[in-house]
Amino acid sequence: MQTTLAAEFKNTREGQEAESILRKCVHCGFCTATCPTYQLLGDELDGPRGRIYLIKQTLEGKTPSQKTQLHLDRCLTCRNCETTCPSGVQYGRLIDIGRQIVEKKVARSPIQQTLRWMLRRGLTSPLFGYAMRVGQGVRPLLPSLLKSKIPLRTRPLREAHIPVVSSLEQLRPLPHRLKPSEEPLRRVLLLAGCVQPAMAPNTNNATANVLQAMGVQTLYAHGAGCCGALAHHLNAQDEALMQMRNNIDAWWPLLDAGVEAIVMTASGCGVSVKEYGHLLAHDKEYASKALAVSNATKDLSQWMMEQAELVLSLKTKLNPIKIQEQGLQAYHPPCTLQHGQQIKEGVPKLLDGLGFKVAMASQESHLCCGSAGTYSVLNPSIASTLKERKLGHLQALNPKGILSANVGCITHLQSGSKLHVQHWIEMIGACLETDPDLRQ
Repeated sequence: MQTTLAAEFKNTREGQEAESILRKCVHCGFCTATCPTYQLLGDELDGPRGRIYLIKQTLEGKTPSQKTQLHLDRCLTCRNCETTCPSGVQYGRLIDIGRQIVEKKVARSPIQQTLRWMLRRGLTSPLFGYAMRVGQGVRPLLPSLLKSKIPLRTRPLREAHIPVVSSLEQLRPLPHRLKPSEEPLRRVLLLAGCVQPAMAPNTNNATANVLQAMGVQTLYAHGAGCCGALAHHLNAQDEALMQMRNNIDAWWPLLDAGVEAIVMTASGCGVSVKEYGHLLAHDKEYASKALAVSNATKDLSQWMMEQAELVLSLKTKLNPIKIQEQGLQAYHPPCTLQHGQQIKEGVPKLLDGLGFKVAMASQESHLCCGSAGTYSVLNPSIASTLKERKLGHLQALNPKGILSANVGCITHLQSGSKLHVQHWIEMIGACLETDPDLRQ
């Protein structure tokens, strides 16, 4: 798609990147067939091809309107279109650029501005956990829309000890690791995240317990916070970049000292951190570190699939009776995993190898559930319709429960289903034969 950039964009980094992406688009329309919002709304401007035209027009100098902004806002950023596109159009990057430009040119209402500010600051605040506990306490009294955003308190798994450190020197030697001849202890970093500790505390606890059973120690880096995805997708790019730099500063000394990977238990955070190298490529101080951090980042399923011997040893530490009690589980692969990170079948394959029964929906397993970060708050009608559609396909499998790999998807699906929805690692953690020895 040939584009003639307006003067204000011709020599900018964003304009040049957008033009490069636009040139790959051949108007084929394959993307519309797999776009959730186009399928629901039937409007060309609510599909990738239509949104690409809107961004192209803006880059060529046409003044965007509130209608332009609305159609860009309605995009889930699920990136299903990227998986479908035969030309390799990097639509996810293009929509981010387009939204950023339109945000500067089209004023939002005071209500919209306030809501988006509250989402950026509230969900990343240290007070969010306290607010969540209060919300769970008064949940029966809340309106249905707000109630659906507050998960029920779940039965806690055994709490894991995950040291919070800024250097490996802060770690005490493990009593059973004193022999010089032993192999060096393997360590990985986890990211606590913004909402996951309050909304799904079992996820990282289960991860630490399972990895400890595999002989791997998990750590939190002191000072690491929000991955930046929330602010980035709400068009607060400068704020997002500062959060990304903060994480790099927190992780770098530990990676430099030999921690082997940053293992992500929320696929939404994972896809964001894997793009640090691109998003900070223009920053001379952080570019090389950002790329190294991106390369060191792996989704939990991706990392475990690379550890064949450790997974084999893990299988011997799982209780077969507990595994059998799990019954058939339906698995929903988050868009940030199957489209953003292009990891499609890793989780079912991994769980099948450990003896669990897992199935994916035969219809529309590639489509978004409607969560999409803050999308379900900003576009509740579309998000609700997609949720019911997704649950219909998953529940048709007659499963005992539903699994996923992202806190947003899990919370969103749980709000519409009586089945228990959880992260797949929690199911493994619940089936450990004995509690792992956490002498950290």
